[in-house]
Amino acid sequence: MNFKIGGVPEHFNYPWRLAIETGAFNDLNVSLHWSDMTGGTGQMIKGLETGSLDIAVLLSEGISKAILQGAQAKIIDVYVNSPLQWGIHVPSKSPIQSPSEFNNPTFAISRYGSGSHLMAFVLAKKFGIPYSHLKFNVIGDVYGGIWALENQEADIFLWEKYTTSPFVQKGSCKNIGQVDTPWPCFVIACRAEVLAEHSDIIHALIDLVKSVAKHVKNDPQSPEKLAWRYHLNKNEIAQWLQETEWNLQEVSLENSLRSTVEFLTDSALILDHEQELWQNKLFL
Repeated sequence: MNFKIGGVPEHFNYPWRLAIETGAFNDLNVSLHWSDMTGGTGQMIKGLETGSLDIAVLLSEGISKAILQGAQAKIIDVYVNSPLQWGIHVPSKSPIQSPSEFNNPTFAISRYGSGSHLMAFVLAKKFGIPYSHLKFNVIGDVYGGIWALENQEADIFLWEKYTTSPFVQKGSCKNIGQVDTPWPCFVIACRAEVLAEHSDIIHALIDLVKSVAKHVKNDPQSPEKLAWRYHLNKNEIAQWLQETEWNLQEVSLENSLRSTVEFLTDSALILDHEQELWQNKLFL
């Protein structure tokens, strides 16, 4: 059995990569082909829609919005229970000290419907910026976001703060704070037709990944291994491991995603009729 799976090339997905590289799925007679999705959730949604991906590990808000607006996919499980800590980045020479100082900010985003796009609305709500004042510049990935700040093509760029830490340290941009997701940050989604045919085996491989994630969480060598692999600071990765809670149990998808759907509705990112019977649309 072969499946095509995608996720961001970041430390969150180390359990998946480790499971694949150590042959952990062999006993299930499953072969997973992993693709690094530098364009984030927006790129993965497109992959699920076009069939270039069967399974994706992506942000809760992005895939929820896509499914409620017609994407033929289902959320299978929560991957990371803890919130994602989005760093708020501005140009290195910007005098801005807080997002509340902006009037009509331009956000660098990877794609419309991506986390970097949707979290702009979370930030705007937190800092009192009217949604109508938000502007966006599509930049593709983290490197495009840093470029946009360096070249005055954007005022703000939101991205996971540990991933961007090397850019901040070398002066490519400034971090003026963070905004966290008010919900579990990562979920696992699957094309609806693939899930309908292979539900049992897909759930089995997710259970296996949970066991690998538990090992990574408890392995005292994990900070060193992750820092080396992802070119990050060992002490920062140790802190990140303490803060991160991979989902190792059975959880209620309805309870986990309710606040996501409520935010999408309240922010007019989805229409009222699109969120009707949302439980039936998002997962089986």
